[in-house]
Amino acid sequence: MSEIDNLQKAEGENKELNLDLNKTENQEQAENTDLNIENTSQPEDVSNNASNTAETSDETPNSETPENTQEPDEVIDEIEASNAEDAEDEGNKERHTIEVKEYDKMSLEALAIELEKLIKTEKIQAIKSHVDHINSDFKTKFQALIDEKKADFLADGGNEIDFYYSSPVQKRYKTAYREYRNKLNEHYKSLEKNLKENLANKLEIIEELKGLINVEENINTTYKHFKELQERWRNTGPIPRDKYNNAWNSYHHHVEIFYDFLHLNRDLRDLDFKHNLDKKLKIIERAEELAQDDDITRSFRELQELHKMWKEELGPVGKEHREVIWERFKTATKVINDKRQLYFKEIDKVYEKNLEKKEEIIANINEIASQQVSSHGAWQKKIKEIESLRNDFFNAGKVPLKVNEATWAKFKDAVRTFNRQKNAFYKGLKKEQYKNLQKKLELIKIAEDNKDSEDIQVTTALMKKIQSDWKKIGHVPRRDSDKIWKQFKAACNHYFDKLHAERNASNKVELDAFNQKHELLDSIKKIKLSGDKTKDIEIINTQINTWKTLGRVPHDKRYIEGKFHKALDGLFSNLKMDKNEIEMIKFENKLESLNSSESTRDLDNERSFIRKKIDEVKSQINQLENNLQFFTNVDDDNPLVNEVHTNIKKHKEDLDLWKAKLRKIKDLY
Repeated sequence: MSEIDNLQKAEGENKELNLDLNKTENQEQAENTDLNIENTSQPEDVSNNASNTAETSDETPNSETPENTQEPDEVIDEIEASNAEDAEDEGNKERHTIEVKEYDKMSLEALAIELEKLIKTEKIQAIKSHVDHINSDFKTKFQALIDEKKADFLADGGNEIDFYYSSPVQKRYKTAYREYRNKLNEHYKSLEKNLKENLANKLEIIEELKGLINVEENINTTYKHFKELQERWRNTGPIPRDKYNNAWNSYHHHVEIFYDFLHLNRDLRDLDFKHNLDKKLKIIERAEELAQDDDITRSFRELQELHKMWKEELGPVGKEHREVIWERFKTATKVINDKRQLYFKEIDKVYEKNLEKKEEIIANINEIASQQVSSHGAWQKKIKEIESLRNDFFNAGKVPLKVNEATWAKFKDAVRTFNRQKNAFYKGLKKEQYKNLQKKLELIKIAEDNKDSEDIQVTTALMKKIQSDWKKIGHVPRRDSDKIWKQFKAACNHYFDKLHAERNASNKVELDAFNQKHELLDSIKKIKLSGDKTKDIEIINTQINTWKTLGRVPHDKRYIEGKFHKALDGLFSNLKMDKNEIEMIKFENKLESLNSSESTRDLDNERSFIRKKIDEVKSQINQLENNLQFFTNVDDDNPLVNEVHTNIKKHKEDLDLWKAKLRKIKDLY
């Protein structure tokens, strides 16, 4: 799926210079077997002069360098091993000044941009450690992203075998990394060719050094030739790393032999000793300055260069100075190295604290994974918590290298356990969501089948019910959610939009009826009856019929009906007619209004009301008649008896009126 290799550790190894402080002299010698020129004691003088030979043996430079000491200094061994490693890239001093950024805290896009920038602005051989860090962190973060996308894919019901994920930032990074590898390969091919040529040139210089002691010429001429060979050696570029120490040992061995030969001319030798002493004292002074510098990495790198100059560019000094200056140089070296070791111990403490943070994060992930929840909302909360902990893990910093891989493995296992539980829950949820989908599809069919119905009363109630049912059903698969909601909403909106349009039209008609009835009511209030019963009743009936023809008014304006009946009461009160006769005329008018309604409910309610009134009046009459039985031996003209009889008569008249009203309603049925 990706050109990027399998997921590396969460924290990249520290590729900065990290010399093996435990490297022994025997290990170094085992690595340098190609030339294997043994640096033995100095040969006897070519003139066989015993005194000169003894003097020369005392003045050889061997005693001021660490190679021939019986107990090698580990710090010096470390520096020399590093110089041998760096010999293949001597000209690249800038690589140690490239800023090391917190790549583990960068986003995928930021890592790709940083890689492109390094390739464009820095020497390709100088950015290896940076690229290794970037590559490790990119793989870690991208694999984490893939795991997340895969979990979502499986949660949505996908099959693992069908999963595939790619992104623009991955393609961008792969392009940049491919460019880096191509440039690095080209560099190594060119470097390999140059290294072989430089090795051949240095071996040729060594052969010329061997021949200097056998040349019969003026000593000044020979010395000048010797200096030229030294200059050529220094100017010759780097050689293969595995040939470095043996080549230098061979060269230094024959330089020493030449100095033995040079004792024939003390002036030249002493001049050279003085020059070397001055240069080495300056090196020592610089080393002592570096011992006070707080930038440990920079100090150690420059110290390596000083040792290289001491070893490669300068010859011996007078024997009276050798041990003193070497001990002084070694002391400054030890101070710098001790500070460096302390610096790395402090870094180790930081890494240990980072390890504690990451182990706590892993424990929190395991704790969340152990919690039992059964709702979508609770799982979403847990997912957010895990995502936050994942970010905290990536931002926690580096841990000790020895536990780096194990820590990353524990983190992946914890996250993987959580994802398995999450996926299991959502697979079960998918089954429930599929059932919900079927239920909502059934509601959609009901809505679409009834969206054009003309039965307003029944369909409106039905539409409201299925809308309520829709809300209660619950979630459906995400890919179907928007689609079916739009379909259901469209069917419901179609019906209610049509209903509202009809009601709006009806409301306009009713509002017009209200306005006309309002005008008619004003005219009724102004009517003056003539006193002729027949004509006056005809006038009142005309107003009633006109009112009926105007139709219904809006529900919130039905109060006008009460005003109309009140106005009629005023007209009827001026007629010289029986009260019950007037009441029946008004009742007939009311019945016509009730009968014109689309629903029979109002007429049914009126009939029930009349029956109830009939029963109440009968009960009151029975009660009054029973009360009369208590009046024994009382004259009929007794006021109380008269009042009871009057009430009975009045209730019987009311009863006749209610019965007449009931007959009118029955006639309508």
